[in-house]
Amino acid sequence: MLELIIKRMGQERQIVLIEDGKIVEYYKEDEEENKNEGNIYIGIVKDIVKGMQAAFVDIGIDKNSLIHLKDILEKKDEKKQKVNLHQEITNLIKPNDKLLVQVKKDSNEKKGARISKHINLPGKYIVLMPNTDIITVSQKIEKKEEQERLIKLVSENISKENGAIIRTSAEGKEKEIIEDIKNIEQKWNKILKESQDVNAQIPRCLYKSEDIVEKMLMDLTDKGIQKVTVNDSIDYNEMNMIKKENKEYKDLQIVVKSEETIFDIYDLEQQIQKINNRKIWLKCGGFITIDKTEALTAIDVNTGKYTGNKTMEDTVFKVNKEATIEIAKQLRLRDIGGIIIIDYIDMQKEEDKNTIEELLKQEVKKDRSKTQIEGFTKLDLMELTRKHICSHKD
Repeated sequence: MLELIIKRMGQERQIVLIEDGKIVEYYKEDEEENKNEGNIYIGIVKDIVKGMQAAFVDIGIDKNSLIHLKDILEKKDEKKQKVNLHQEITNLIKPNDKLLVQVKKDSNEKKGARISKHINLPGKYIVLMPNTDIITVSQKIEKKEEQERLIKLVSENISKENGAIIRTSAEGKEKEIIEDIKNIEQKWNKILKESQDVNAQIPRCLYKSEDIVEKMLMDLTDKGIQKVTVNDSIDYNEMNMIKKENKEYKDLQIVVKSEETIFDIYDLEQQIQKINNRKIWLKCGGFITIDKTEALTAIDVNTGKYTGNKTMEDTVFKVNKEATIEIAKQLRLRDIGGIIIIDYIDMQKEEDKNTIEELLKQEVKKDRSKTQIEGFTKLDLMELTRKHICSHKD
């Protein structure tokens, strides 16, 4: 059973996704913080940095945002066509040019936001990608016949100037997808029309991304979420409005509990306290450690108390296997994004490495976020990347 619990204390909200009594996702947000990730802006180019092949763009927030050459060039399917990054950025944009951009990564104390001309507009069944002919399907949809059916369906119903990523929730759907395409393209056409207002010369926001709760409900449409529990009238009214506007949620229960008792459900306070622990013990007696740096997240696997009762190879494989399942859970639970390096206990057999890699690929499919498994490096480190779901102030 999937449940969503939202605890509000003033401007702060804790958002917890529960599956069979266990926390699988946890987010903490301060509504006073300006979150811009996913927002679409008209920006004005301020400075071009030739040495970086990048430019600073004023989008109307506290710091100028950064755009790289790759995010200015036309988006292409890099599996089929290489992007020419040997062009001069000054041949593409100049100071005072207006750009229609989307924030891909929020600003922090040290850096401005990262922006791109490659726009993604999420819907329930597709993510619209304007100004590209790329139509691709979620890797979590594994049947080739279904992949082909969905690509054909979307290709026949989407405008020629737009591409799309077909989401996992689209599996088995037809009319719903066509309606989704229609709704998102209408939204995009409205944004495009506003961006072409020649009288507007100042940077401004044209589209605000959904908040984390709206995104979660959208992503969980096909997962059978049954209940939302809140402790505040603001969230109660918001949930009822969402339920009213979306027929998919007609059976969704919306429950109010007091601030004092809302986290008594499933002993959530104790579960939350463990989320930021550096060391996580495994059932077998081994453990993993998670260390975040500015550049990447390093995860180390250790045998700990586990010695096994067979060969050393069997002991190592058992710990690595259990660690893999736990690592996939922790990536989702902690919403770890960016580059992730896993230092497994050394395995001598190539087949054991392949099994661990395949297991990791299967486990991350339970995650709503996209995780790309790059495999073992020459130093026998597992390399992967994950896109975080909720914008963080790092």
